[in-house]
Amino acid sequence: MTTLADLAGAGVLAGEVMLAPLTTYRFGGPARYYLEAHHEEEILEVAAALAAEPVPVLVLGRGSNLVVSPQGFPGLVIRPAQGMAGVAVRGDGLVAAGAAASQPAVARRCAAAGRGGLEFMVGIPGSVGGAVRMNAGGHGSDTASWLVSARVIDLLRAVVTERPVGALGLAYRHSDLADTDLVVAATFHTLARPRREGEAIMREIVRWRKQNQPGGTLNAGSVFKNPPGDAAGRIIDQAGLKGFRVGGVAVSEKHANFFVAEAGASAQDLFDLVAEVRRRVRDRTGIDLEPEVRFVGPFEERR
Repeated sequence: MTTLADLAGAGVLAGEVMLAPLTTYRFGGPARYYLEAHHEEEILEVAAALAAEPVPVLVLGRGSNLVVSPQGFPGLVIRPAQGMAGVAVRGDGLVAAGAAASQPAVARRCAAAGRGGLEFMVGIPGSVGGAVRMNAGGHGSDTASWLVSARVIDLLRAVVTERPVGALGLAYRHSDLADTDLVVAATFHTLARPRREGEAIMREIVRWRKQNQPGGTLNAGSVFKNPPGDAAGRIIDQAGLKGFRVGGVAVSEKHANFFVAEAGASAQDLFDLVAEVRRRVRDRTGIDLEPEVRFVGPFEERR
């Protein structure tokens, strides 16, 4: 049976690929095996090899909520690439998008076609695959509200299934998808909306983000999930933690749920800052904030 090592030897997989350039924080060491996939067939070939050489698996989108340790990832990283970035708006209003399509691209393509509902995606820098996995949302809407189904590859069984939205277990920033489930495409429903109205909605979202969030910085968007009925940024601000820093990473003065990295910062700095902010908020308010950002690889627990 073909193994991952065989596929690496044949050039199907790359080895020791640095992950830092593939994340918004620009942190991260190498992946042992790496596949930039343009077609389902490539993924299925690699999935079949996983049976002979089981290793940890990381599905990587646009890296907008991922922090990778300097030691990297000791398994297989699969990243849907340009061949999976298509967006098609059908005559019946359904929208088919590949896993690698950016959410802003989907929002703009829909608005240009006179379809509404997905304008909220213009403010989210992730991919469609990540949107399904995390039920991404903002500005009063979320992925679950518009998703019809997702096409998913089970990497452990090398099987492709079309899963209706009700079978995905979507909740606030959550799905029931396993680490070994890879979303390759998704279908969304939309509503008729004049192009000018959709574009106006998106302009307002972009304006709000520029006014309220720290653009032009190394960050991963919201660090913590919002507790029910509240906002993590407000809680962190009220705890007096705006500007609080560990090493080269600081809580943004503009939005307290954004942690901004400076030149020379490390992934460990960010890990420590997240842990310390979480501890201080819990001690002062009794609220235990749940991280939205995901840490991959080994990190040192300071406490």
